[in-house]
Amino acid sequence: MAGFHGKILEIDLSSGAQKTTEIPEEDYRNYLGGSGLAAKIFEERGYDRYSPLSAEAPLMIFSGLLTGYNVPTACKAAFCGKSPATGIWAEAIVGGFWPSSFKNTGYDGLVITGKAEKPVYLCFSEGEFAVKDASALWGEDVYATVEKLQAEHGEKTRVAAIGPAGENEVLISAVMIDGVDARAAGRCGMGALMGSKNLKAIAVEKSDNLPPLADKEGLAAARKKVMPTIREKAKGLSDYGTAGGVPVVEKLGDLPIRNWTGGSWTESAAQVSGQAMGGKFFAKHYACFACPIRCGKEMEVPVGPHSGTISHGPEYETVAGFGAMCLNDDPSYVIAANDLCNRMGIDTMSGSSMVAFAMELYEHNLIPGELLDEIKPEWGSGEAILHLIRQIAYREGLGEYLARGVKQAAEYFGPLAKEFSVESKGLEVAYHDPRAFTSMAVIYATGNRGACHLEGLTYFNENRAFPASIIGLKDEYEPHGTEDKALLAKTMQDYMVLFNALGLCKFLIRGHVPPASIAEWVSNITGWEYDQNELFLTGERIFNLKRKINNKMGISRKDDPLPPRLLTHDRGEGAAAGSLPHLGKMLSEYYELRGWTKEGIPRPETLSRLGLNRASQENS
Repeated sequence: MAGFHGKILEIDLSSGAQKTTEIPEEDYRNYLGGSGLAAKIFEERGYDRYSPLSAEAPLMIFSGLLTGYNVPTACKAAFCGKSPATGIWAEAIVGGFWPSSFKNTGYDGLVITGKAEKPVYLCFSEGEFAVKDASALWGEDVYATVEKLQAEHGEKTRVAAIGPAGENEVLISAVMIDGVDARAAGRCGMGALMGSKNLKAIAVEKSDNLPPLADKEGLAAARKKVMPTIREKAKGLSDYGTAGGVPVVEKLGDLPIRNWTGGSWTESAAQVSGQAMGGKFFAKHYACFACPIRCGKEMEVPVGPHSGTISHGPEYETVAGFGAMCLNDDPSYVIAANDLCNRMGIDTMSGSSMVAFAMELYEHNLIPGELLDEIKPEWGSGEAILHLIRQIAYREGLGEYLARGVKQAAEYFGPLAKEFSVESKGLEVAYHDPRAFTSMAVIYATGNRGACHLEGLTYFNENRAFPASIIGLKDEYEPHGTEDKALLAKTMQDYMVLFNALGLCKFLIRGHVPPASIAEWVSNITGWEYDQNELFLTGERIFNLKRKINNKMGISRKDDPLPPRLLTHDRGEGAAAGSLPHLGKMLSEYYELRGWTKEGIPRPETLSRLGLNRASQENS
């Protein structure tokens, strides 16, 4: 078979039982790979019925269909399951080099159930798979874990690992990839899923077992056509990384400030930008597998417990979180916070949301005195940021409650705390403001894993970084209005979900890569006659499948609002002042376009059209 191995590996860590399951080609064509194929298997087996941290619940790891091939940014894998933070469908997409190495193991996916009696790690070596003792690794941070496994298995071994946060089942913990050159399967608490199974790491030794591709020359020609435009349009990412966009985002009124209550932060945004950090702390550029953009940066850590070491530089979301959200304009502490989260295995988006939440709780005297110590969670305090990250990782003091995520934490701190809890479906809202680009209100409200910007990325359309004409829509949108925003949201969701299934980085849209090119790559690799129309139909199918999974777990329109702070609080100053998203109107239009009921449930005819009306095994 071209493009895929046609099989997945399944292991029960409780019993040690292993089996190989064959996957029919029809499933690859209908769901591609990555989180698309994972969702298909999750739904048909009825995995939704298990509690997320139970032994029966699966951790599903699937490489994208295009991952590992010489396709721009084909470097992604999907970690999927049921989120311990939200209780619904979860996926965390990660790049780096581990996913392409995993694609070379001879399997397209790995389904892990059960719980080992003692800490273990999984190892793929020379075509063999083994479960190994990880007792000596338990308690180590991510960087130390990777170093020790590479010392044992070879420096070219790629490692996915959890840190202390995952071991302690912190609900905002991440699975970290590739050590110092860190990439994170960050959202939805996937680190806690690994930790609940006593699984410390997955090591993949270097191998060469990529499935054949159908048309090597055609793929090379198709790749060559798009490379100049990618390099030209994504040059800012290459030069400064995603953090280079902080000043522009602030100017557009899109940067969240002071736990979403501020309107303008111009001078401070410049101080913590990628340009400013690069000028003082830059060490080198790095790229993920097959990526011409090279947005990764290494920087020297200037303060904190690991001062003087070299580490992955902060991304935009991390700068927004540990910078603007916490009113911290010292880039030294942004870098140190990012490094500490990576070592501990904490999602920097949810982690920084929890720190900002704690600072607002402290401001309003809502933190019991017994949970406070000498380092107070005051606005702008870099020391408090680092202190709280460590407390979260080890569930100590105040960190015991912050480790639960903002929705559950707010329930502990009382009714008023819910005013400061900015989440949707239990997932902390990503750092692009729907008051600046109102289409993002629909993206956050209907995202299948919660309020994640990567579900749609429509702010790129609204600010013209990715003109919507490339996907067949109009280019001009009034950022603060509602006209055509539902259609924009739906179309971009159907497009972006494909990137998670194919294993592509979404920064390709910054390179203005059109869907026709992606369909051509699929054809070149698989040999299918595949076009743009089938591509979008597949995206629609996958998105609706995940909604169907969530419907079975009780998700409907009642779960699609946004917190009051984003719907009713005017930013007051800056470019988005006076703008509030009319979510109710946009949602009604969106449901109609989707073929859903007014309650947000896909109609039977919609499921039938997409081939999704088959019952799961649980109900058959």
